[in-house]
Amino acid sequence: MAYTLQLGKKAPSFTLIATDGKTYKLSDFNEEILVVFFTCNHCPYVIGSDEVTRKTVEKYIPKGVRFVGINSNSKNTYEEDSFPNMVKRMDENKFPWIYLYDESQEIAKTYGALKTPHFFVFNKNRELIYTGRAVDNPKDAEKITINDLENALNEYLNGERISNVITNPIGCNIKWDGKDKHWMPSDACDLV
Repeated sequence: MAYTLQLGKKAPSFTLIATDGKTYKLSDFNEEILVVFFTCNHCPYVIGSDEVTRKTVEKYIPKGVRFVGINSNSKNTYEEDSFPNMVKRMDENKFPWIYLYDESQEIAKTYGALKTPHFFVFNKNRELIYTGRAVDNPKDAEKITINDLENALNEYLNGERISNVITNPIGCNIKWDGKDKHWMPSDACDLV
C-alpha cells in the first residue's frame, strides 16, 4: 500500500481552483472532519453513486463534516473531464460539495488516488482515519448493501474506534495524462 496515503498521515496541502471560480487551499477548511474524494464527470461509478454521495454530504454537513471533491482526470484522455465540463456539471446538479480541479494531477499523486471515486477522511488534526470506497456498489445504487463511508463517520463522531479503516475503492482508474485509459502507477495496488 506504499502508493496511497497511509493511515495517520497528514492531509497533503493543495491550492486548486473550484467550479465556483474561487481558489481553495487545504487550510481553508476548518471543520471537525474533512472528506476529500477524487471524482470526475464521466465515470459510471461516480454517476451511479452521485445521489448517494449527495445524501451523505447533506446528512453530515450539520455534524461538522466538510466534503471536497477533486477531479484529477486528464482532459486529454476524457474531454468530458475538462474544467468547463466540471462547471457545467455542478451548475446542472447543484452538488453540495466544493469541486476542485487538479489539472497537473500532482494532488492525485500526492494522495495516491486509485479510482474515481476514492475517499479520504481526515480528523481535526488532518490525520487520515479512513480511506477507500463510500459504498459497495457505486455503479448501481439499488444494489448497495453497505455504506463504509457513513459507517466510518458515524463511529468516529460517536467516539468509537472505526471498525473498517481501509477498503478498496471501486470505480474507474484515474485518467493519467499521456497514458492508456487503464494505466496505473506501478506501485499502486489494492489497499486490502
